[in-house]
Amino acid sequence: MRFFRTRKRQEISYDEILLDASNLPSWNTGRLEGRMELPLKKRNVFFVGGIFCIVALTFFGQLFKLQVIEGAELATRGETNRLERALIIAERGVIHDRRGELIAWNELDEKGLHDFPVRAYSDREGLGQLIGYVSYPRKDSAGFYYRTEYLGRDGVEGTYDEALDGENGTQLVEVNVHGEVISQHAVESPIPGTGLTLSVDAELSEILYDVIASTTAANGFRSGVGAIMDVETGEMIALASFPSYDPEVLADGDDVAQINAYNNDNRFPFLNKVVSGLYTPGSVVKPFVAYGALAEGVITPSTVIVSTGAITIPNPYDPSNPAIFRDWRQSLGAMTVVDAIAYSSNVFMMTIGGGHENIRGLGITKLASYFRMFGFGEKTGIALSGEGVGVVPTPAWKEEVFDDEWRVGDTYLTSIGQFGFQSTPLQILRGYAALANGGTLVTPHVIKGAEGEKKNLNLNQSHLGVVQDGMRRTVIQDGGTARALQRSDVEIAAKSGTAELGESKANVNSWIAGFFPYKEPRYAFVLLMEYGPRTNTVGAGSVMGKVFDWMAENRPEYIQ
Repeated sequence: MRFFRTRKRQEISYDEILLDASNLPSWNTGRLEGRMELPLKKRNVFFVGGIFCIVALTFFGQLFKLQVIEGAELATRGETNRLERALIIAERGVIHDRRGELIAWNELDEKGLHDFPVRAYSDREGLGQLIGYVSYPRKDSAGFYYRTEYLGRDGVEGTYDEALDGENGTQLVEVNVHGEVISQHAVESPIPGTGLTLSVDAELSEILYDVIASTTAANGFRSGVGAIMDVETGEMIALASFPSYDPEVLADGDDVAQINAYNNDNRFPFLNKVVSGLYTPGSVVKPFVAYGALAEGVITPSTVIVSTGAITIPNPYDPSNPAIFRDWRQSLGAMTVVDAIAYSSNVFMMTIGGGHENIRGLGITKLASYFRMFGFGEKTGIALSGEGVGVVPTPAWKEEVFDDEWRVGDTYLTSIGQFGFQSTPLQILRGYAALANGGTLVTPHVIKGAEGEKKNLNLNQSHLGVVQDGMRRTVIQDGGTARALQRSDVEIAAKSGTAELGESKANVNSWIAGFFPYKEPRYAFVLLMEYGPRTNTVGAGSVMGKVFDWMAENRPEYIQ
């Protein structure tokens, strides 16, 4: 029965099995089947355990520091500190002149009064009324902003305030119980304002200002104003209004003495006299009277009128006391309209304006219509605040203002820019630009590269040429009233004017206006020396001559 005897089993090790091709195991080696497992070494266990211990000790050490060592301080800080959403005031757009010179920009507040950039302005003289100034954002006593933007005031800063102003950003600020900033983090970055490039040449404007200022001081004038304009585009190349102000003084607001001096100056330094000043124009309106008389057939280019020094109008109420309207110079003699412009004859212009002897004259209705056609008595449309309108005298105006009827003598005085006539220098400048460019009234502006709105006046070019000839002869003809502007480097056409002021007529406004170059005009100009003594021998023409001297040396591109 040995076959049924139970045998004791013995373990057979894996390496005792004889393997051949028929009994190879089918293992998935990609899943590590058939790999021998080896026991972990003790040193590896201790290494990993050590790392875990170090991390745990670091964590519990920091926890101990926060809870035990700094617990009381952090608890107080947590109870007293606060997070606030604060404004980041956006930087205002910078302003350049036409040549790329910075004339308004932003700087850090060195005085430490503001936590936003403060406005800085060019040190060049005479730019105050053009640039304007800003009022800064303001906080209340609790430190909260009640005005969150810069506020542009006057000039370019005021007119283009919306474009120059940026978009404010926000930040989270951690503040302690004492109001001290612990940390701050920007949430929304501010967007700076758009920059502007002006059409104005800042240095040329300063020269214009300086020449007017020095002449005022030396010759007893009260103030002065000047401007140059591109006759095709309306770009203002130079503006000067004397006296002016420092924009930084007004923006900062802390120099009370200087601000009071500005306010108490009877020459009105805050007034942009180019745009807003209203003055009696005098003889600078004569080219427009001449054109109207030619256009209406009152005269022809060959019509001769003799000036014996005055026009006398009988007085029906007092025959012994006739009304006498004098020429500025005795016995100018026989003249055509070209000569009358060159010599600035009052008698000639009064005759074609109001009529005398065998000349019927334009009459006040047509005279006023031609003045208005060239832009007098209305705003030019320049995008600067405070523009003046002016006055073109008419019977209706006199009735309203003086409750009196119109007389032929009023027409005579209106024909030479007197009586109640008032205009801004900019109106005169735009009118002369229309004479220069062939009869297009262009809206002036101060942005480089822009085109002003244009209105075609449909002028008769033949009549316009006669007027231009008269203005050129004003400069080059013997006896012409603008001989101070005769030059070899540029041909200038101009008209002078002397407006009598007050009943005593002891003071005058001295004007010069014109354009250059004569044959292919590019720029018109106007300059006024205000309220000077009648006996003064220095007029606006000689002052403008100094400006041309500077341009010839420093800006030849303007006159060549």
